[in-house]
Amino acid sequence: MNLLDCSELHFLLDRHGAIIAFQEKNRSWAGALAFSNEHLASRFAEAARLEVAETAAVATDDASSISALITALKKRPIRYLLLDLDYKTGQCRQVDFAGDAFGAIRERQFVADEHSD
Repeated sequence: MNLLDCSELHFLLDRHGAIIAFQEKNRSWAGALAFSNEHLASRFAEAARLEVAETAAVATDDASSISALITALKKRPIRYLLLDLDYKTGQCRQVDFAGDAFGAIRERQFVADEHSD
């Protein structure tokens, strides 16, 4: 059963080919930005004014690729995915890593920092 409700994960890559992640202020860990389709990924990049070199997709049923991806992400301070983060509303689903697979999924709501300029 695919708890992510999507057949592929689309990741935004920077100009060096690294997956773009989001780290909350005063937090140790970060979340890799992932989207259930290419349209949502493009919409986020445009709204956030990110300089994205490309988008890369991984099939959610490709266990060996998912395992390798999670292992690589954990070498950075990334411990979860932020799935379908909406730049304007701050809503998304956090997909935790459980070893080298996907674990618990929960709704997240980010709030803009009112003190930032």
